[in-house]
Amino acid sequence: MMSGVEAALAEASSPSWSQRVRAGHDLASFADVPEAAEALVGLLLDVEDTAVTRQTAEALARVGTVASVRLISLAVAEADDHQADWLQTGVHDALVGPDGVLDVAAVCGQLARDPEEAVRRGAAEVLAWAEGTRC
Repeated sequence: MMSGVEAALAEASSPSWSQRVRAGHDLASFADVPEAAEALVGLLLDVEDTAVTRQTAEALARVGTVASVRLISLAVAEADDHQADWLQTGVHDALVGPDGVLDVAAVCGQLARDPEEAVRRGAAEVLAWAEGTRC
């Protein structure tokens, strides 16, 4: 029988945007698993549907771990302006909800010291979004 991760990995490459959205949600808590991380970056940079980008970013921001926010940061560094807008919207959705994730800013602070330059650059942008969300 397939594990949840394997099933979600299969969904991540589905032609159906709704299945890709579900994969983003299901894989978000496995951001530290290399196969899941790779699939998640692909979902964050989904070229066919902005809902996939937005909802995967939201799911990862809600998880709020160094691994999950690192993937958002990587995607932000690679994203074009249009994708970046939807990544920002997804992060914003997670931060303004009733159970908004307040430690995203703290995680971005840790990622500012990441060995990978793209991660540091993306994390700086995510940090600016997180700080802009506060009243």
